Amino acid sequence: MRGFATALALLIVVAPLHAQKKSNAKPKPPAAKPAALVALSPQEKAQQLLNRFTFGPRPGDLEQVLAITPEKWFEQQLNPATIPDPVLDKRLNDYPTLNMQPEQALLVFPGRGAVQQVAEGKRPYPADSNLAAMYEVQVYKYKKDLEAKKINANGQPNITPPTDAEVAEQKKTDQATAARIAGDLFSLPKNQRMAALIKLPVSDRIAFTTYVAGDQKNLLLNNFNPRERELFYAMAANIGASYQIINELSQAKFLRAILSERQLQEVMTDFWFNHFNIYIGKDSDQWYTTSYERDAIRKHALGKFRDLLIATATSPAMMVYLDNWLSIGPNSLANGVNPIAKKGNRGLNENYGREVMELHTVGVDGGYTQADVTALSTILTGWTVDRPYQAGPFQFNVKLHEPGPNQWFGYTISTTDLRAANLPPDIPAGMTEGVEALTILAANPKTAHFISYKLAQRFVADDPPPALVDRMAATYLSTDGDIKAILRTLVESPEFNSKKYFRNKIKTPMEFLASAFRTTATDPASPGALVNTINSMGMRLYFALPPTGYYITADHWMNSTALVDRLNFAYALTGSKFANQKFDSAHVLALSLMPQPAAKTDALAPKNSPRAKYAKATLTAESDATTQQPSAPTGQDIALHALESALIGGDVSAQTNQLIHKQIASLPAANSTDTLNLLTALVMGSPEFQVR
Repeated sequence: MRGFATALALLIVVAPLHAQKKSNAKPKPPAAKPAALVALSPQEKAQQLLNRFTFGPRPGDLEQVLAITPEKWFEQQLNPATIPDPVLDKRLNDYPTLNMQPEQALLVFPGRGAVQQVAEGKRPYPADSNLAAMYEVQVYKYKKDLEAKKINANGQPNITPPTDAEVAEQKKTDQATAARIAGDLFSLPKNQRMAALIKLPVSDRIAFTTYVAGDQKNLLLNNFNPRERELFYAMAANIGASYQIINELSQAKFLRAILSERQLQEVMTDFWFNHFNIYIGKDSDQWYTTSYERDAIRKHALGKFRDLLIATATSPAMMVYLDNWLSIGPNSLANGVNPIAKKGNRGLNENYGREVMELHTVGVDGGYTQADVTALSTILTGWTVDRPYQAGPFQFNVKLHEPGPNQWFGYTISTTDLRAANLPPDIPAGMTEGVEALTILAANPKTAHFISYKLAQRFVADDPPPALVDRMAATYLSTDGDIKAILRTLVESPEFNSKKYFRNKIKTPMEFLASAFRTTATDPASPGALVNTINSMGMRLYFALPPTGYYITADHWMNSTALVDRLNFAYALTGSKFANQKFDSAHVLALSLMPQPAAKTDALAPKNSPRAKYAKATLTAESDATTQQPSAPTGQDIALHALESALIGGDVSAQTNQLIHKQIASLPAANSTDTLNLLTALVMGSPEFQVR
């Protein structure tokens, strides 16, 4: 299989490099006049929209877009609030933390520090009996851990570690305890089981949540409500259960990408989160990231860029990630102007002041200097977080703010400046300076160009056409950074609707995994397994460490190793070996051959649809049979052709088909189901499926 994957990878990776080296071997000819762009057909235009502004078209999506016209579909997607999303809403009910504020999330899923405070009596146990029971378990584990780490005067542990035999015996005892408790719980009505569990001794709760057998555990969890499942996981966790928040957020991202009817909103949320990246593993961002994505990113993903910029700047998640909450004005009340304050104990932090210009707005070539970075960082002192380790809110603290006017980026920024009079009246004095600076950045032509470039890079080409970027930037400036208007300019452009930029963007691991489920109409029964898979593919959700986020260009995501990983996933999924996920390749094939609901007449069905291609292949086979032609397509050929059309939405290369046939021929004889599963996996692993 590795040899097969490597051969497929060579079709995308090595061939273009070879062509580049060959062209570089000769002197460059005089620059030729750019060739005229060849327009997409109506079907291809619809495919382009679906490939770029969804996480992959589902069976029937193409016909539906053609039936209402691509323009109307795009306008619908630009207004997500008007699109019902009942299937996704129902699935997201399983993840209560998605709707929690950070302080509530910290209470339900405490970190080690919060558990320590309760253990030391610095914070009370929660009044809620269920939460209190969970904290009892966590405190018990914390104290046990402390005791095990204590060292006596001789430098030896206070407690002798148990032997392997003792550990094994204790495990056996705890497993028996778990089985006994499971039997007791199953004898009770479903709505009484959690109440009975939290009344047990703490050691029994730990034994049960740790060692309850798989089948019993799954049945019990299925009968718990979402809140009770969270309590179970929190009691089963090691000291500090905050990772469960990350797990819910990551699983929900996959469910949104695969199931949501509001695809454009989800694609744009993904884009903007990556643009305004934060690292969920940074300090208290484990509690802030959910609200950051929900209230700062998704809420403003299709609004005005200035509003989005300020929403991210006033999010505790960003202040913690880029350390602005630690920044103190050198001459602020908190840093020495007040005679009773300790002078110079902390100082100016320039991380956010630099990144908000370099990565969020004007770009690295935006014309600012190091002096501008320092000045903006000074302006933004006081933008901090109230009680960050207790998940408190964003706060402007005037005592941390550097007083006085600042010369920055060609402007004089001052609280008393007349420009501040146009800002909302509820902004505290001093904070108006930072809001004004961000407003200036949002209106800068360099920002208009930089944001337009990034959008065109995501949705058109890794090296986007300059003329298109310029037109998008002009729209940005004329509409005060209206994201919808900028996207319309992109979508209506001749570049976006040309064959030159059709199916030329490599899918990231997230896009690949989501599209595998969407194009096969497979319900994601195990989103947790998808989270583990994307981790192994090098794109751990919410864990991009640098402020640049993850790469969105082909050079980072496409190589032979990456393709092997994708093929392994495709083999596991289509063979129903992916986390007990059910997969029906026969159903996929049937969907590709049957007319979709939106296509009411043959006139609406695209000429190159799977249905039309199958009819053409069948007619060819019948014609060849009557003339004794040996090249009549086999059933396997027709199935492969239909799968390629359904999953890829277009033709594949002769090289890809040759490699797939060679791989099938090299394997032992299999039944029709296994062969169909393998064909589906190979199509998913093909170079053509890796592009959008």
